[in-house]
Amino acid sequence: MIQRTGQTKIMHRVVEGNGTLYLGGIVADDTAASMEHQTRQICAKIDAVLASAGSDKSKLLSAQLFITDMKAKEAMNKAWTEWLSPDQLPARATIGVADLGSPEILIEVVVTALR
Repeated sequence: MIQRTGQTKIMHRVVEGNGTLYLGGIVADDTAASMEHQTRQICAKIDAVLASAGSDKSKLLSAQLFITDMKAKEAMNKAWTEWLSPDQLPARATIGVADLGSPEILIEVVVTALR
């Protein structure tokens, strides 16, 4: 059975199938913030979305981080590694992109987790 929650005009925030949670792309609310602070905002949003779905960051399986400036990767990694326990890091890819829909959006994160 597939369950979908958090519908927007173009997607659902979470789609669950067989106990696996697929979170749609998450961006920061304060897009005037630096890469590090946008990443921290996104991590907090992931925590909230996972909690609402009955999960938490310890159950993350994978993450794709799309960033517009690979020179800011170190700042992103700082926030990311402070948020996650070293023994619970998910599989991850960081992908450099030219545009995330708005010049102020520096990072968008997609994650998969177990419920």
